Amino acid sequence: MTSSRRPRLLMIASTAALGFFLFGYDTAVINGAIDALADQLELGNGMKGFAVSSALLGCVAGAWFAGPLANRFGRIPIMLASAVLFFVSAIGTGLAFGVGDLILWRVVGGLGVGAASVIAPTYIAEISPAAIRGRLVSLQGLAGVTGIAVSLFVDAALAWSAGGAANPLWFDLEAWRWMFIAEALPAIAYGLAALRIPESPRYLVSLGREAAAAEILHACTGVADTAGKIKEIRRSIAVDHRMSLRDLADRALGLKPIVWVGILVAISQQFVGINVIFYYSTTLWRSIGFDESNALLITAITSLINIGATVLSLVLIDRVGRKRLMLSGSLGMATTLGIMALAFSQATLDAGGTVLLPGLWGPVALVSANLFVAFFGATWGSVMWVLLGEMFPNQIRAGAMAVATSANWLANFTISTTFPLLAAFSLTASYGFYALCALASFFLVRWFVQETNGVELEEMGNAPRDSKPLQREI
Repeated sequence: MTSSRRPRLLMIASTAALGFFLFGYDTAVINGAIDALADQLELGNGMKGFAVSSALLGCVAGAWFAGPLANRFGRIPIMLASAVLFFVSAIGTGLAFGVGDLILWRVVGGLGVGAASVIAPTYIAEISPAAIRGRLVSLQGLAGVTGIAVSLFVDAALAWSAGGAANPLWFDLEAWRWMFIAEALPAIAYGLAALRIPESPRYLVSLGREAAAAEILHACTGVADTAGKIKEIRRSIAVDHRMSLRDLADRALGLKPIVWVGILVAISQQFVGINVIFYYSTTLWRSIGFDESNALLITAITSLINIGATVLSLVLIDRVGRKRLMLSGSLGMATTLGIMALAFSQATLDAGGTVLLPGLWGPVALVSANLFVAFFGATWGSVMWVLLGEMFPNQIRAGAMAVATSANWLANFTISTTFPLLAAFSLTASYGFYALCALASFFLVRWFVQETNGVELEEMGNAPRDSKPLQREI
């Protein structure tokens, strides 16, 4: 691939990755709004958790149906539909008048998030040459954490401008409402940008539009033998136009072994508790003595650390490989989460119910939380999405990606919904559980995940040297 083609390919991949920017923005924006929202709507711990995680129900459905719909209608139409869902959710959530319609609009946004989380890695993987595919797919991870950071800084700026998230800002609407409404702008940008990028060549081949596919392949990757490449694609997706979720089935295990591996990897990414940091960190830091302004600032700084770590993963992923990065991340997360559990085991409660961490334990918890985010961002945060976009054979990629991504969102929903109740019971137990899950993820990757670095998508499904029998049987 010549250097002259890289700017165009980077632009195309960046446009697709905008879906992950909105994914990050939509899922994290509630961090700064939740306390004011909960007070205004008089939500208890259980309903507070559900208000935060309700979007994830939409994510599950969006991810589940995105793969089959993308196979039927194409990748670009699904991006456009996601942009519309993001826009409608932003306006609806910001103008919500009760908890019922708030949850409804959060679910609508979740549909967009779920669809974007499937279509972005699938599309980028399908349009990228193998040599730089990891870095290009990692752009979605960078876009996602940038969306998280932008949403948290927008939260902090709006709360500061109004003198508090619960105070009115423009047009007599509270600042927390504007936190949601602001998402409408990137949603419009995503939709307009998606209209300017080409359809996936693999999807075009499945329609028999091989001339158009050849033109895109040559323009984006520089491949000279487009006929040979299209022949490979045609062979690998010979039955893709008839693909259904039944194609993932296996008599012995219910689903094909490689699909189970993808599901377990997707669940593991959430069970380390990363979104507890991005959904509840403002509440957490306020509970141990920081005021709202400082808690929002700490959360925003954490998001910058996440961006830096994700940039590091983008640099390393095609050099070090997916598997090695994920193994190191698992160990780093297990260690830092264990330290957080230890720190909160030293906590006491004052008369007002505020958590107090004596001596240096407060700074230890804060530093450990940020190191945890750094380990996650440099490894599992983006590398998992790259792996899921690569690891499945072409014949089942869209459907398997949909199932694995839905499992990821279900795991996210479980962790996010239960955290307020678990935290009220014991922060030590919460972070101890996440630490054990991080340790378990090390053995999952070590034993059952194959390296996909540098492997052409048409070759996925051939047994690698370091794979175990569970993944070889596809």
